[in-house]
Amino acid sequence: MHFSLAPIVIVLLVAVLTVIVCRRLNIPSMLGYLLVGFLAGPGVLHLIPQTAATDYLGEIGIVFLMFSIGLEFSLPKLRAMRKLVFGLGGMQVVITIVSILGILMLAGTPFIWAFAVAGALTMSSTAIVSRILSEKTELGQPHGQMAMGVLLMQDIAVVPLMILLPALAGGNQDSLWMALGIAFVKMAATLGLLFVIGNRVMTPWFRLVARQKSSELFMINVLLVTLGVAYLTELEGLSLALGAFVAGMLLSETEYRFQVEDDIRPFRDILLGFFFITVGMKLDIGALFEGWQLVLMLLAILLLLKGLIVFALARYMRHNVADSLKASMYLAQGGEFGFVILAVSHGLNLLSGELEQAATAAILISMILAPFILNSSERVVARLVKSSWDMKAVDLQNMLIATMNKSEHILIVGYGRGGQTIGRILAQENIPYYALDMDAERVQIARSAGEPVSFGDAKRREVLEAAGLARAKMVVITLNNMHESRHVIDTIMHMHPTMPVHVRATSDDYLQTFTQMGAEEAVSDTKETSLALAAYALLGAGISYQNVHQIIMNIRRSRYAMLEDLFVGSDDEAGFYDERNSISRYAFTLPEAAHAVGRHIDELPLQHLNVKLLSVRRHMHQIQQFDTDFCLEGDDILVVAGHKEKIISFENWALQGEG
Repeated sequence: MHFSLAPIVIVLLVAVLTVIVCRRLNIPSMLGYLLVGFLAGPGVLHLIPQTAATDYLGEIGIVFLMFSIGLEFSLPKLRAMRKLVFGLGGMQVVITIVSILGILMLAGTPFIWAFAVAGALTMSSTAIVSRILSEKTELGQPHGQMAMGVLLMQDIAVVPLMILLPALAGGNQDSLWMALGIAFVKMAATLGLLFVIGNRVMTPWFRLVARQKSSELFMINVLLVTLGVAYLTELEGLSLALGAFVAGMLLSETEYRFQVEDDIRPFRDILLGFFFITVGMKLDIGALFEGWQLVLMLLAILLLLKGLIVFALARYMRHNVADSLKASMYLAQGGEFGFVILAVSHGLNLLSGELEQAATAAILISMILAPFILNSSERVVARLVKSSWDMKAVDLQNMLIATMNKSEHILIVGYGRGGQTIGRILAQENIPYYALDMDAERVQIARSAGEPVSFGDAKRREVLEAAGLARAKMVVITLNNMHESRHVIDTIMHMHPTMPVHVRATSDDYLQTFTQMGAEEAVSDTKETSLALAAYALLGAGISYQNVHQIIMNIRRSRYAMLEDLFVGSDDEAGFYDERNSISRYAFTLPEAAHAVGRHIDELPLQHLNVKLLSVRRHMHQIQQFDTDFCLEGDDILVVAGHKEKIISFENWALQGEG
């Protein structure tokens, strides 16, 4: 049987181009994958067929996602969330199914058809919601916990729904209740066994694997555990995603959690992207246009009715208005299990093809709209919820009262470990300071301990004014997020251009950026750590403390000029190193037959390529000063600095005359 790679290559090409465009337009990449699936699937170009195999591969992406989410949880945390999972989540599933069932039956839809569609529309997208919650670091916030609790209950609810559908098709009520009872016992026994045995086996097993000191073996073991536990739950009639979540939870309390999380991320992201491609393949444009009125009605039920139910239930459970509204927005969309329920129902002749396509289109459109809705949730809540305005006003008022008597104080932006360390040193020397931080829990604990810190976004002018920026002696920014730091510096410079600002730079790439924006000093994490270690090395070598202090201070005064143009390796921190803007150092050897051999320095295209020749190592000598008659020889090692792509061009020219 001949198999062509052309469709796969085309799909990958379209995926890469689409994601690039999405990144440039600041649109979530999952929308790009959905678009790729729509374009490459049966709906438009027919490049890849929609089969059970492609759907199953997409579901594996959900497995790895749920495993990653499970790593964020633990058994104590799940027990603490039982009211959200079984209370809020259970009520959401039951009330949503009953409400949608009633609406569809009033519209003239047969009971069995209406029940199948109601079950499908009740589900929300675990893939979309959990990914955006992770990206926005909101999994631990109240609305994030509510959303995850409901999503977990929905995953559990898939099991009885998948039992109910065949029973409804057969029409035997006695077998229905028996099947549900057996399924409940199997589910409780399976999960209980996994938790009891897994807790005792998982840590010793991973220790045994880790002792072999093989990264390949460790990676294989991670895949084995993830897919193995998911397969065991599938054998018992539970979902793959639920099993993967349990596997992640079992590993969350071991010392290997972070290593596992790093190892699993590439598989998760790639396969999750493929899942969104398979979802996009389900959209049928013909059915969308033919039944547009039905599609709009089902879409309204998803976005409005389901969101209203979640909001009402969250308020009933005494969550505040803002968190309830956010949770309702996060859950007001269709989910991947909805497609599964619709497919099973159609196979059992429980609903018509027209209704299945309309429901599929409504779920898909809601999933496409979801990232836009979720990313705008903060703005919507700020506009609609009056208590949110009142809370911000109270925060600003409290901040004004706290800073009213402060002048010549140090304003610290970011009260993490770095900010707290600075605050303690200042307090020890009786120097007044005031801090701003966006972690509500940390602020509450610190304030209860009597520390001068408030919850506030330093990018907002009114927050900086309330914190006494005009009366401050200087600002110290200790944030981890460099983009946030840029916004804060920009706001400060617009308000008080002469304010001394000292800012932390997690990456050397931002040193020049921050100083150009107006910061008086930008302090590099990596360089300061290196200077501290270098100082100990100098002291150990017998150099006096005064001389060491002078050497380090000279390097700081020159803004780390001596430490620029460092060699770049594969272990540099991803995300901190920007290849497009960074200057890096590189060394390469000239073979005897290289194009540059025998040429003078002024013949090299250094100025044209904006590359600096730092030195030439010849035999055992390092040559840094070049005479006018200096020529390059074979086996010379050239040490150059510049942008990475320019260095590559220069190396190509030096070796073979191309650049």
